[in-house]
Amino acid sequence: MGSIEDFREVANLLTEDFSCLLIDLPGHGKTRVNSDTCYQMPTVAQGIIELLTQLSIKQCFLVGYSMGGRLALYLTLNFPQYFIKVVLESASAGLETKAAREHRIQQDLKLINNLKTIDFAFFLEQWYKNPLFTSFRQHPNYQQAIARRLNNNPTKLAKSLGYMGLGVQPSLWQELGSNTIPLLLIVGEYDEKFTKIALKMANLTPNSYWEIVKKSDHNVHFENPLILALLLSVFLHN
Repeated sequence: MGSIEDFREVANLLTEDFSCLLIDLPGHGKTRVNSDTCYQMPTVAQGIIELLTQLSIKQCFLVGYSMGGRLALYLTLNFPQYFIKVVLESASAGLETKAAREHRIQQDLKLINNLKTIDFAFFLEQWYKNPLFTSFRQHPNYQQAIARRLNNNPTKLAKSLGYMGLGVQPSLWQELGSNTIPLLLIVGEYDEKFTKIALKMANLTPNSYWEIVKKSDHNVHFENPLILALLLSVFLHN
């Protein structure tokens, strides 16, 4: 539901050592696409690879959060030659079974309909009542974050959810064993669901590590940007 502005503070903390390229996924922020197929994960991934090529970036570090984390994992497994190290914050490898994916699709269809039909501010209010976001809601800058999210287009967010949601994404769990890139999995201590997912992913993925950030839930970059920047700096430098 966010945009590159959510990572601006973390990026600013890293500018002495790194040049940061922040990318809005289709349907988010300022990125605009001209076809529904451009919202699909393989197409988005190919678009990022083409962007790196246009910018003459042969290799780089990759960081992704939540949906962006799932995309980052897809890029890692399918285009490993482009990435030196990869960091996934509050991300997963998808849903493992067809039944789980079909159930999630039905859940997402309801969210998609709500995004298209109800007041966007009310939708966000309901969305962030999810237990994943408890400490996020209690953060003193929560209203500022919501104000930024209101700049998004709910119809385009609906398309993003429809084409890149957990239900439609192919499971990447079976591919984790083939990973060759150093991978850091970061989760918040209050995010019990994704802590379990990160541990399971780490156990299945060669060359992977994981870190739990205290006093954080699903939005580590928002709640503890300094801690996240330090973790990134240490991991990427070593």
